[in-house]
This record gives sequence, C-alpha cells and structure tokens, in this order.
Amino acid sequence: MAELKRRTLILSTGKQLKLFGNSLAIGKSFEIGEGGAPTIFSCFEQEDSGKTNYSVANPYKLTAEELHEIADYNIRLWIDFKDSIRQHGINSTKIFNVEKPAENNVSEKKKYAIKHANGS
Repeated sequence: MAELKRRTLILSTGKQLKLFGNSLAIGKSFEIGEGGAPTIFSCFEQEDSGKTNYSVANPYKLTAEELHEIADYNIRLWIDFKDSIRQHGINSTKIFNVEKPAENNVSEKKKYAIKHANGS
C-alpha cells in the first residue's frame, strides 16, 4: 500500500512521487493532483509565550456528519476512478469523466458554419 512520508508518496513498487504539499486530490473528471491549500478542515500551529499549540481550523463549521459525507464523496470518486481504469486502461482518454458538450447545446449558427466549412 502507498505511504506518504515527508512530502513523498512511496508506492509499493518503490516508485516515489515528490509532492510540494502533503496531500493528493481527485476531481470529478478523475484527474489527480496535489490537494493544495487546506482551506476546508485542517490543523494549524500557534505559538503563545514560546509554547506551540495546535488548533482545528473549521471555517465552514462542518459537523462530523458533513465531514463523513465529504469523505464518502471522495472515496466514491476514487472507487469510480479504479473502475474506469479497469474498463478503459490507462492510455485511453475515456478513463477521464469528462462531459462532452451536448449536440443540442451547439448554436444553429455554429452548426451551419461547421457544416459549410466541411464542404457539405
């Protein structure tokens, strides 16, 4: 199983991914990157009279149930991502959950321009 140590994601194969931060994130499109700024729920360090204290930052005042819901959402994305790998492999763009524009969203002018640009 992968392990994160000192901003390095170490995979079971021995491959190491150096991170700028300390988290990974997955988007709805199944693109993966670093999580970025911990702005939703985090731990921060404060110094008071030379003493270091840690506090919880919860700017949205999320409840335990809401945090569980966020975790479930991300777990679902990761599971769907794994299913997509199984279905499409890693070299197909079909792996990504990218919505294509619907045909009826294309304006009539654009359809006309496309049709006549192709010599139809």
